Amino acid sequence: MNTPASYFDRQYADAADPWRLAERWYDRRKYNLTVAALPHPRYLSAFEPGCSVGVLTGLLAARCDRLLSTDRVPSAVEATTQRTANADHVTVRQMTVPEQWPEESFDLVVLSELLYYFNSATRTQLLNQSAESLEEGGHLVTVHWNHSVAEHTCTGRDIAESLDMVPELKRLARYDDPDFTLTVHEHSRDAGPALSPARAEGLA
Repeated sequence: MNTPASYFDRQYADAADPWRLAERWYDRRKYNLTVAALPHPRYLSAFEPGCSVGVLTGLLAARCDRLLSTDRVPSAVEATTQRTANADHVTVRQMTVPEQWPEESFDLVVLSELLYYFNSATRTQLLNQSAESLEEGGHLVTVHWNHSVAEHTCTGRDIAESLDMVPELKRLARYDDPDFTLTVHEHSRDAGPALSPARAEGLA
């Protein structure tokens, strides 16, 4: 089953930043690795569901012309709105995925610490929705915790394996840390390999 919505309500009722995302070196390092893994220097339009308090949002904003970040919890939406108040190109909305999903297309979708809150069927739905929202050549980036947690239905390594089964997604990179797994996939209908940064610049 999916992690109940009440779990998140309780977490944010007890603390403005319940996972201390803005404080810990672990999270700062993970977020820096996430944006460092982006294959393009800049993206036209990105989508970040499950943005929490917006720490990663701020880093993504520096690499995107437009960024839509969402969360189901009102206080998280408010925190991200305040954190990105000086970034006019960032839109923050309250949205519950996968039931609610933006109609526009993107060249970057980032799923960070989100998918393990859903059962297998819902994860598959979310991954398919993400792939369908990507423009040709766009990137899906995922990063998820690898340790066992009662509220998590799987680990980052499990998610990485399931990503390779999504049609029209080609793995470009995978980083397995003891604590988390980071993946980058390209949306492509081409039969050839994913377009790496070196290939994109004619170096390989």
